[in-house]
Amino acid sequence: MITGSQCRAARALVDLSRDRLATLAGVSVDIITHFERKLEEPTRNDASALQLALEEAGAVFISDNGGGIGVRLKFTKSEAKRIAVLENEGGIVAPDRVP
Repeated sequence: MITGSQCRAARALVDLSRDRLATLAGVSVDIITHFERKLEEPTRNDASALQLALEEAGAVFISDNGGGIGVRLKFTKSEAKRIAVLENEGGIVAPDRVP
C-alpha cells in the first residue's frame, strides 16, 4: 500500500495533476488531496486504484528495503536498451585520477 507522500511524489514524477489522476483512478480529487496532505486515509480500494493508475503512468513504488520507502520512474524498453549499450560500450581502461 502506498503512502500519501509516495502518491504526491509519484504524481510529480509522472507529471499528473490531481484532476487527471482522479480521472485515471476513478476516485475524487478530494480523496487524493486528503491522502497527500495526511488528513484522511483512503479506502483500500481507492488506494489500490491510485497506485495502479500511477504505475500505469510510469511510476515504480519501492517498499522498505533497508533504505526506506520511495518512488522512481520506470524505464521504457528503449531506454533500457540505450542504457545497456552505453554500459557495454567499452573504451580505454585507465585510472580515474585527475592530475
